[in-house]
Amino acid sequence: MLAARQQDPERLADDYRDIASLVLTIDGLQPEKGHETLYVVRELRRKRVWFAEPLLSSATQEVRRVIALARQWAECLAKPVGVWMSDKQDAFVQAIGTEFPTTPHRYCHNHFLRDVAKPVLELDSQSKVKMRSKVRGLRTIERRVLEARRHTVALEPAPGPPQADETPRVAIPEAAAPEAWARRDLGVGQTANALDTTAGGATADPDVTDEAGEVGLG
Repeated sequence: MLAARQQDPERLADDYRDIASLVLTIDGLQPEKGHETLYVVRELRRKRVWFAEPLLSSATQEVRRVIALARQWAECLAKPVGVWMSDKQDAFVQAIGTEFPTTPHRYCHNHFLRDVAKPVLELDSQSKVKMRSKVRGLRTIERRVLEARRHTVALEPAPGPPQADETPRVAIPEAAAPEAWARRDLGVGQTANALDTTAGGATADPDVTDEAGEVGLG
C-alpha cells in the first residue's frame, strides 16, 4: 500500500511540479544472512524514496536494470536529472554512465568522509604507538621525584607543641604520606585516576620548591 501510494503518477507529478531538476541517489542496504541486498533509489530534492529492488548480485547488468527504471521515472515526470550520488561502486559507475551519459555522478558525502577517515585513523594509531614509546620513561622520573619528596619529609623535624593562639595540627607520619604510598608501587594495573589524584595532591603543596619535580608530576 505504501509503495502504491509513493508511486502514484498523479501524486508524484504534483509533488514535483515546482522542482526544476532531480537529484537521485542509490545505495544498497545490507540484509541479514540469506536475504538479497535491497537497492534503494531516492530523490533528494523532496527526500522521497522512489522504489527499492532486491537484487541477487551487484553485477553491472543487475544494477543497470534499477538505474534504467529510475530513468523511466524521470522521463514520466519530464524532469532532467541534475546529478546522481552514490558510493561509487563499479557497478553504479558503469550503469549510471550508460543510462545517464551526460549526468554528473558525485560521491556520497557520508561514504567519502568514511573513506577519508580510514587512513587518518591508521596514522593516528601509529602516532599513539610512537607517543607511548617516548613517554614511557616518565613513570621512572615520577617515582624518583616522589621518593625524593618522601625522603625530605622523613628528614624534617617534628613540629613543636602548638602555641596558645594557633590551631592544633596533627602530625602526619611518614607512613601516612599520601604521595609516597599512592605512587610507591606504580606498575601494571595502576589506574589513571589514582595517578591524577596523587599528582593533584602533590602539586597542591605550597611549600614545594622543586619546580622540575612539579613538571614531571604534571
